[in-house]
Amino acid sequence: MNTMRAYGAAAVGLLSLAISTPVAAQTPPGSAAAYPSRPVRIVVSWAPGGASDLIARLVGARLGEQMGQQFVVDNRGGASGAIGTALAAKAPADGYTLLMGGVTELVLNPQIVKVPYDALRDFTPIGPLAFGYYVLVVHPSLPARSVKALIALAKSRPGEINYASGGNGSNLSLVAELFKSAAGVNIMHIPYKGGGPATLAVIAGEAQMIFAGLASPLPYLSSKRLVALAMTGNKRSPLLPDVPTFSESAVRGMDVGMFFALLAPAATPRGVLSRLNAEIAKLAASPDYGEQLNKLGFRPFTSSPEKFTAYMNEERGRWEKVIRTAGIKDK
Repeated sequence: MNTMRAYGAAAVGLLSLAISTPVAAQTPPGSAAAYPSRPVRIVVSWAPGGASDLIARLVGARLGEQMGQQFVVDNRGGASGAIGTALAAKAPADGYTLLMGGVTELVLNPQIVKVPYDALRDFTPIGPLAFGYYVLVVHPSLPARSVKALIALAKSRPGEINYASGGNGSNLSLVAELFKSAAGVNIMHIPYKGGGPATLAVIAGEAQMIFAGLASPLPYLSSKRLVALAMTGNKRSPLLPDVPTFSESAVRGMDVGMFFALLAPAATPRGVLSRLNAEIAKLAASPDYGEQLNKLGFRPFTSSPEKFTAYMNEERGRWEKVIRTAGIKDK
């Protein structure tokens, strides 16, 4: 009797294996069911320390917890984000190389310079992650403690005051160009390889001012190594309640912000894209994630890939006017 039971158990086990093996064999490596089976790389097209890098590390850590695999940030700075973005565009479309993309790489660069990628053709949006505004900060040695005083100083010393940015054509440089036009001032540009290095240059006194996301300069404002003069957007930031908006400072047309999104190379399997989009939505619904973003000066920003594509097209139209007015188109 025991022998018969043993044979029966073995038969059931073999039958289960026979049934399950074909099903497993039919699960393709790029399917949502199998993904991710190894670490995922998030390419950041900027040096460490900037908003893109900080958000990528936050999102990568949280996605790793949710999906059971490491999400590793790979900083590939240079050429105003073009080097890293091109690298991600040419990566295998298997979901294991993603791009942390922002307004510079996806909206501005393609309109200003010849870049080795097509933001619309070479990438498929997974979804946006964060949205935030810019803060104008200056080195304490610059004798201006308000936007009004800065404008008066710049007009009395045309071409002498300089600003740092993450590179030619970067969002930080374009916001400064927008300010130049709105305020009618002549200030000079010093490009760096990312928002982090540019902010550090202002702290060191190599440059005098910068338009930055809150993430980079925030730690240096309380220590008085940097001084904040104004914020873009239509209301004050809860992180800097004493810093007025540009509209409060009588400078119109500065209601602009930045976004960051996760994208994959074109032709990435739809199942993988849908899985990642669902995980981003789950992440955005987490209150503590929102709190962590708020500490960096950002808020969660989510939508479908289709709606985000439409949003990027709207941003292209908005910045095209700024680029044309500033006369910096280089194509």
